[in-house]
Amino acid sequence: MTPTEPITLPQALGSARAGGTPIAVAQTAVRPPLPVKMVIAGGFGVGKTTTVGSISEIEPLTTEAAITEVAAGVDDLTHTPRKTTTTVAMDFGCITIDPTLKLYLFGTPGQERFGFMWDDIVEGAVGGLVIVDTRRLDDCYAAVDYFEHRQIPFAVALNAFDGKVEYDVNEVRWALDVAEHVPVVVFDARERGSVRDALLVVLEQALARSEG
Repeated sequence: MTPTEPITLPQALGSARAGGTPIAVAQTAVRPPLPVKMVIAGGFGVGKTTTVGSISEIEPLTTEAAITEVAAGVDDLTHTPRKTTTTVAMDFGCITIDPTLKLYLFGTPGQERFGFMWDDIVEGAVGGLVIVDTRRLDDCYAAVDYFEHRQIPFAVALNAFDGKVEYDVNEVRWALDVAEHVPVVVFDARERGSVRDALLVVLEQALARSEG
């Protein structure tokens, strides 16, 4: 391999999987990291904005609006009584995984009435992280179905609100009826390291798909 050869997705993801081992010293010296798009999806109030904000190396771009009395009558605030804003377009952040790979994170709006935006947000993404609040499993069905029907690699991440989940991984897998090859993990959207590990699981899925 010479410094003029392009970095491929399997090479970059393989480097990330190996803990950031450089592909070639000369190559990383002359090339910027490979840009990779990933989508953070899920229902209303599951922690998508928090996830992007926890890991992004730049000030995240958010498009949040205040929850009005009208919206409060539509969106279920039972388990998120302190939530005062909601994403109405998308969240955006980025994180450099290693010298060869940079993730660009796009968070989707959670409400079904903003679902028309998903196709534009997801276009070009290598995979998605579907965040789940185990107290409200019904809210994530639409996101799971979306990635399954479009055959986009994804992982399911159970957000540990208050440090716990209502159901374990196997129970959630059964309830969502996701295939065995789809990873289901527990993470904390507030913790940078936990978010990083969840994103790397999605990268593993993307790598497996690209090599398949």
